[in-house]
Order: sequence, then structure tokens, then C-alpha cells
Amino acid sequence: MNSVPANRRLWNRISSAYQHAHDPQIGASPRLWGMYSVPDAHLGALGDVAGKRVLELGCGAGQWSRSLAAEGAGVVGIDLSEAQLAAAAAAMGEDRYPLVQGAAEQLPFADFSFDLVFCDFGGLSWAPPHRAVPEAARVLRPGGRLVFNVASPWFEACYDEPAGRVSTTLRQDYFGLSAIGEGDGATSYQLTYGDWVRVLRGAGLVIDDLVEPRPEIGTPNGYNETDPPDWAHRWPAELLWVTHKA
Repeated sequence: MNSVPANRRLWNRISSAYQHAHDPQIGASPRLWGMYSVPDAHLGALGDVAGKRVLELGCGAGQWSRSLAAEGAGVVGIDLSEAQLAAAAAAMGEDRYPLVQGAAEQLPFADFSFDLVFCDFGGLSWAPPHRAVPEAARVLRPGGRLVFNVASPWFEACYDEPAGRVSTTLRQDYFGLSAIGEGDGATSYQLTYGDWVRVLRGAGLVIDDLVEPRPEIGTPNGYNETDPPDWAHRWPAELLWVTHKA
């Protein structure tokens, strides 16, 4: 399945509205992970980036890339969507960094180009993981790290599509999770825990940690309705994988 053209059209169409709705949350302060803006300082996933060459895989409007560039990283942001890259260019601060249009499934970079590849609901949510993970591993230097945050399969399995919210009832088959239709031919992707492990290990990556960010009670979800409201305090909404290249 080639989801690149449809996903590119989707993000070009929704980019402006998406950034208007979510930039205040994503860019509220540096290093906020996921739907609940959990600080990386609480999770310890990314580490020191000063002096490192870093690729943000699906950079959107560059909120993360701006923060890491300001910390002294040599950041490159890549995104499928011209509109998203235009938003990133417009918001770029004094710490300049290159922006590249491309797909996570076929990265336009040489082998061993980066010390860190990362994304927060970016390229590894919108590209087939069995293709995108090996590409991320290919461009990493030996010892380089792949760190990424995606939705938990629990979240996907409990998502009530007609109601547009997550509930406590299983709605989807866990073992049927793979490609998720997002309308107009666009596709996001989800794997089971076991499939993520097999894809990561198959790409030559060592799993150092699997963090399940747990927001405090009362923390709002800026993207999805949940029933009960504190759903993610009780069950894992997200998976933050921390790996390195052997």
C-alpha cells in the first residue's frame, strides 16, 4: 500500500486548521510529548542533544525542531506536506535548521547521517512501520538512537469511531490493528506490542525502554474525547519507544 499521495493531500489540506488548533499546546514549552503534553523532563526519553545531528521524522510546523535547535542540536526537519513545511519555515526562530520534503518510507539521506532520529506522532504514525523503521535505522550512526511516540494499541482498540471518542469498551480487534483509514484514502498505522518489537529488532535496533506516559488526573487531552475523562491515567494511551542502533 502506497499511502504517500493521499497522506500528503490530507496534511496539505488540514495543515492550517491543525496548527491553529494545536500549536498553542505543542509549542507551549520545549519537549512536550503527545496528546497530554507530558514533559520529557518527567520521562527522560530524549537525553542531551547538544552537538548531535538530529532528524525529526514528520516535523509538522517544527515545534520540536525549534526547541532542539535552540539547545544546540544540528536539526533537520522532514515532512511529507509542503503546507506543514511552510508553517515550520514561517515559525523558525533565530536558530536556523534545514527543512526537507520527503516520506519516512524512503528517506533522502545517506547511511549513518544522524545521531538521533525521533518523532512525536509523526512519521512513524503516518508511514508503514515495516518500511519506515528500517529507513530510520539505516540513517542512524552505530549507537545512534531512535526515539518515538505513537498511540497505544489499547487506545486504538477502544476508539469508538461513530462517537468520536475513546471509551472503556473494546471496539477493534487487537490482532487486526495495522492500517487505519483516515478518510479520502489517507492512512495512519498501528501495530500490536509484539509487532512493534519484531519490527524494531528486525531493523537492528536494541530496545532500551518502553515508556507509557501517564498524565496526572485532570490533564486535558488536546486531540481526542475520552470517556471517562481521565482514561489515560488508568490505561496507556501512548507508547514512547527508546531504542538504539547496535
